Amino acid sequence: MTISPPTRPESAIQRLIAVLEPHGTPMEVIPRKRINWEYKEIPQFYVFKQGEISVLRATDGLVIATVSGQNLFGIAESIQPLRSHILRVETECTMLRLDASLAHEIITQEGMWKDVSVILSYYTSHLFYRDSLVVQQRTYSIIRGHLIEMSRLPEDSRLRTSVLDYIQERTHLSRSSILNVMFALKNGGYIDIKRGGYLLEVINLPEKF
Repeated sequence: MTISPPTRPESAIQRLIAVLEPHGTPMEVIPRKRINWEYKEIPQFYVFKQGEISVLRATDGLVIATVSGQNLFGIAESIQPLRSHILRVETECTMLRLDASLAHEIITQEGMWKDVSVILSYYTSHLFYRDSLVVQQRTYSIIRGHLIEMSRLPEDSRLRTSVLDYIQERTHLSRSSILNVMFALKNGGYIDIKRGGYLLEVINLPEKF
């Protein structure tokens, strides 16, 4: 069974960005730069305006999620500072930061904690979605789920990262197991891959293989 990712709470995200952005400080960010949750030891909110950024598990660099488009980071981290993950910039980005204490004050003044809870629920649902792709799944099921996920990405994102790199960054599958399944799917006409291992199209992936 194919499980779809949760729906982004676009309205809640845009409302929060609208009230927080005027108070943010622009950041200079370059691809592959890692961003921590504090600036000069002060917890931060990050207003992400444009580009692509990934959330990585701090212990081993496993990619939990990659985000493109406008978003907010640091909400949960300012409330429950586990520091179990970090941010990594993937492309040139437009970002702003502001102290979490100031963000909390603005959210309280504007009566927007409901929007915060909606966004946090979305993040939690996304973690469940990711677990459904990798936890207690057979190798083919994990690869199939990530191929479907890749097929939903914009073309420029798909052609920037090979299928092998995309799946390896998000799972503990070996290089050989991923390549074996990819070649079998390509030879069977289930996917279209260009030279270098970049996904062009998911044609028709079987549930079992």
